[in-house]
This record gives sequence, C-alpha cells and structure tokens, in this order.
Amino acid sequence: MPANIKVNKVTEQADLDKVFAVRREVFVIEQDCPPELEWEFEDESTHFLATADGEPAGACRWRKTDKGYKLERFAVLKQFRGFGVGQALVQAVLDDLPAEAGYVYLHAQVQAVSLYKKFGFEQTGPEFEEAGIRHYKMIRK
Repeated sequence: MPANIKVNKVTEQADLDKVFAVRREVFVIEQDCPPELEWEFEDESTHFLATADGEPAGACRWRKTDKGYKLERFAVLKQFRGFGVGQALVQAVLDDLPAEAGYVYLHAQVQAVSLYKKFGFEQTGPEFEEAGIRHYKMIRK
C-alpha cells in the first residue's frame, strides 16, 4: 500500500511523457482502446500526474469545451488501484478548475460511476459506448 500519494499539474515534457505512458498502459494496452482515439485535444488540456511513493500511478486532464468543463482520461495503473489514487486525481482536478466553471461534466466508464458520485456527479441520459467501452455522462451538481 503506497504511503504517499501526490497529484501535480504537469506542463514539462518529461512529466507529460509519464502521463501519456500511464494512459497508454491503461487505455490502449489494458482496455484495447484504438490509439487514434486516445490522443486528441492534448494541447488544449490541463494534465495531471498522480504518483505513489514517487512512482507514476495515475493521470487525468480537464479541458474547456463549448459545453463547459470536461474532466477526462482518468487512468490508474492496475497495481495502484484501490489505494485512493483515483479519488486524489478527481479532487485535484476539481480544485484546479476556474472559479467560473459552472457546468462540469465527464463520461464515466460504468465501473467508475460510484467514484464520481462521491464528488457530487450524477448520471444523466442512457448508457452509451465510447471507444468500445460502456459509459454514462455525468454532471456535477
């Protein structure tokens, strides 16, 4: 069990490479997401890297869209799941959003819905498929 989980906003290329490596492992390799669907909107997103005892453990991002603020690409490496890394990532992103971020939403994988509910997100609309994976749209109330 990791003793020290930290989440930092990243802008340096070396840290972005770690973010992309986490996402590649979780989405492309583990979940078989097509790589061309995984890499989009990188330059307009604000990226975060979670570390556990100094090792890369998870990643996520947020970006402003025409609808509001979208939280995306939450990924936790398999060996770090169940230790609070996902919760730390969600909290860090929410803390980083601009004060005027009124409409905050995400597309949650079905198995992660309960995590986002802890932070005030509610499911809206029917289940849908994105990159071959079942999701629900969730909005922060």
